[in-house]
Amino acid sequence: MKRVVEQVRALHRLEPANGDHLAALRVALSVAVPSLLLLAAGRTDLIIYAVFGALTGMYGRSEPHQLRLRHQGQGALVLLTGVVVGVTLSINHIHSWWLVAVEATLAGVGSVYADRVRLKPNGPFFGILALGACASVPTAVPWYTAMLIAVASSVFSILIGFSGWVRRRSWEPGATRSVPRRSAAGRRELSVHAARYVLAVGAAGTVGVISGSGHPHWAMAAAAVPLAGADLPSSVRRGVHRIVGTFLGLAVTAVVIIPGPWTLAALYPALQEPVHRAVVLALLVILFQFATELFMTRHYGLAMVWFTPVILLITQLASPTEPRVLILERAVETLVGALLGILVVLAVRRSGARPRKALPGLPARRPGLLRLPRRPGH
Repeated sequence: MKRVVEQVRALHRLEPANGDHLAALRVALSVAVPSLLLLAAGRTDLIIYAVFGALTGMYGRSEPHQLRLRHQGQGALVLLTGVVVGVTLSINHIHSWWLVAVEATLAGVGSVYADRVRLKPNGPFFGILALGACASVPTAVPWYTAMLIAVASSVFSILIGFSGWVRRRSWEPGATRSVPRRSAAGRRELSVHAARYVLAVGAAGTVGVISGSGHPHWAMAAAAVPLAGADLPSSVRRGVHRIVGTFLGLAVTAVVIIPGPWTLAALYPALQEPVHRAVVLALLVILFQFATELFMTRHYGLAMVWFTPVILLITQLASPTEPRVLILERAVETLVGALLGILVVLAVRRSGARPRKALPGLPARRPGLLRLPRRPGH
């Protein structure tokens, strides 16, 4: 019972602040500049590519400048790969089962790369999110234009992350990021962990396609969330945070995009006009991204409350759809995906994990379907 209480408390515990406002300002600025430029050009439909490029700024937030520079370069590779694959699928009108197969494969490859270079935030989540989002909206410009926007936004965010060096001129000679040594056990560990991503993402996408959802990529992204946890309890917590945070974020989104007496449209009638609507949504994307990064390392659920509107608003700017259908599908897909991700975490276990300690209430000797070595420091 004591362990149960500890896990319940961990669900709503807010971790201590650690310069989060500075990291949030960097990411918000990285999103704001390219987004405002596109807004001024009247192309808010292209903000989706700028935002995914700007998420490069989320990596290496607390590292020295030269390490952050390298870390963000590695994060940019994951994000931009997702964008280019997603744009390619969109241009060629490749959806449904092919989307599931491609995204599940990229999730596995991205998992190996993310684990090998120790990306923080963990795993390939943002890369597969970018893939699914870009594949789900029509590409209204040549593919190279979409990629140029994403690359330019990514480079700008890296420059923002490195800009502090100009003032401090601090450089640590010989500083390197800690990465695991390669070994046979390590390679097996990476392979099995990648297989978990393929299994979870593929299963979630399959359910999404069979159900007839117009956005199965949301289920696939949600399924990847629990797999980034360091151990079983943190994996389950991340899944729960994803569900609860997304549902609260959908309530925020509903206030913004659904017309009604209780929504933003009632307070700001000009929101009904397409031009004013695009301006307001673009500005809210910047504000919500700041709030997302402010809580990303302190409480994942709170971060999702604000990140959910970011994704839905840039989707609406790129390809407007019926708000109520959009919100309902996001809720269902997130619930299904997160639960499937948790099931994969429970089924595919790491070597040395103790079920009783990992998840209170489970039998002490209940084995997983598969065990693999723990990843030190992950």
